Amino acid sequence: MDTSIAPSIDLRRKRKDGTYPLVLRLGHKQSTTTIHLKISVMEKDWDAKNHIVRKTYKGVESVTRLNNSINKRKSDAMDIIMKLHEAGRLNGMSIAELRDEIDGEEIESLTFYTYANEQIEELRRANRFGTARSYKGVISVLKDFCPGKELQFQDINYKFLAKFEATHASKGNTPNGLSVYFRAIRAIYNKAIKSGIVEKELYPFADYKIKSIPTEKRALEWSLLTKIIDKKIKKDDECFNARNYFVASYMMYGMNFTDMAYLKITDIKDGRIQYRRRKTSKLYDIKLTTNLEKILSYYIENNNGLGFIFPILKREELALQDKDIQWARKCYNKRLKDLAGLCGIEQNLTSYVSRHSFATQAMLQQVPLNAISSMLGHSSLKTTEIYLKSLPTNILDDYNDKIMNGSTQETPKAKKPRCVKSNKTAQKQ
Repeated sequence: MDTSIAPSIDLRRKRKDGTYPLVLRLGHKQSTTTIHLKISVMEKDWDAKNHIVRKTYKGVESVTRLNNSINKRKSDAMDIIMKLHEAGRLNGMSIAELRDEIDGEEIESLTFYTYANEQIEELRRANRFGTARSYKGVISVLKDFCPGKELQFQDINYKFLAKFEATHASKGNTPNGLSVYFRAIRAIYNKAIKSGIVEKELYPFADYKIKSIPTEKRALEWSLLTKIIDKKIKKDDECFNARNYFVASYMMYGMNFTDMAYLKITDIKDGRIQYRRRKTSKLYDIKLTTNLEKILSYYIENNNGLGFIFPILKREELALQDKDIQWARKCYNKRLKDLAGLCGIEQNLTSYVSRHSFATQAMLQQVPLNAISSMLGHSSLKTTEIYLKSLPTNILDDYNDKIMNGSTQETPKAKKPRCVKSNKTAQKQ
């Protein structure tokens, strides 16, 4: 019989008071899951060798009675397992079905929403607020799609996903917008499978493929970049910070907005910027050019006392800082639209454009793909290739002229970026 059950402490789920929940750890056919015992203790109060609560625990009047209660739950569960084995049913059951059979009260914890909310809390404790926000968003969308229903994992099958896609597509949602929801559902489902809460056989994304379409070109041509770099903007203009953020991001390997928000004055050492990207923990070591130094110096001299270079974060608590970033990014994108108008740029400017523009300009300067990928902090060359799908139109025009004229001359190389040599700086405007 390939089934076991034993009391255990779940050290993956630390509670706010520092305790951990006690569970019955169920093993069945090389998978494991847990049945909650509705009590939690400090790690020091749990005897892992003997699977009992130590007498040091002060949460109950009698620790002996508590251990007897835990052992009774284990004995009752083992009795159910033996009866299922004798009836010839055990081998044909999944671990989720066996868990339901042992403890019917725990069925609710197997729902998609309940499990997703547990993951959201874990993500928040790990300060991964962006992913937590994504999970919360998909729960809200799913509840609107099937109101009043407690969604089970087995409800999310190919038919369900196809109907979800069709319903949202009819409302005008784009494939790329929908893919954000689908990727969140898939991530939650994968975690549930790894936790033994749901069987691999139920996984709907083996058949359902998430659709996406190429996004519109995000990278700016060099002639448009120079308009932003060279534009004279007064310090009291609403576009002043937006332009400086955009140019600074471009000069720092296309640094994303969150990393800019957390960039500290102490990250500047010996003429270099040294920091870890928050998303991947990759260490960056960027040379501080004259132009970049002048932009950063302006903000360092006017910093708000929290030690960050840019005036994006206003509060010290991490959860509140995440809200500061969301609000500041929204304002930043709004001002970038105004900046585009000031510079006569018709292309849509967002916080991502500087990053994509850096990647494209690096490619045009014949920087090797693996070097560009490293500078952007990508873990895969495929991600970098997505950034570089669209060449600037003027380069394509040059190639087309060459083809039409039958010329054997080489196409002129893209003009070398002048941003590191320009004398235009944030302080002189």
